[in-house]
Amino acid sequence: QVHLVESGGGLVQTGGSLKLTCAASGRTFSRYSMGWFRQAPGKEREFIAAIDWNGDNTYYSDSVKGRFTISRDNADNTVYLQMNSVLPEDTAVYYCAAKEGLYFVPSSYGGWGQGTQVTVFT
Repeated sequence: QVHLVESGGGLVQTGGSLKLTCAASGRTFSRYSMGWFRQAPGKEREFIAAIDWNGDNTYYSDSVKGRFTISRDNADNTVYLQMNSVLPEDTAVYYCAAKEGLYFVPSSYGGWGQGTQVTVFT
């Protein structure tokens, strides 16, 4: 099982940018599909982006498509989420997760880290 640690969250003004990082332990990182989820207060966890094992294919939810970019570096066991043109509704705790299987299917993701808080202010 892979162990994940998210970082890079913080305060950002509407329209600004932020880059989240997810560092993974273990030597089998490249076999996993990776996903980013977020959870805002009082809301269910939302599946927002995913990438397949070698980075050739990605998925984005409608809520972030065109603004966020997911990428990965298998040599460094790291996955990133570049957040551009952020909005107040992007305020949430952001989590990364891993799975063996179809990257664009939100079920079966695991290895949850502690999350990183993103707060967008106007």
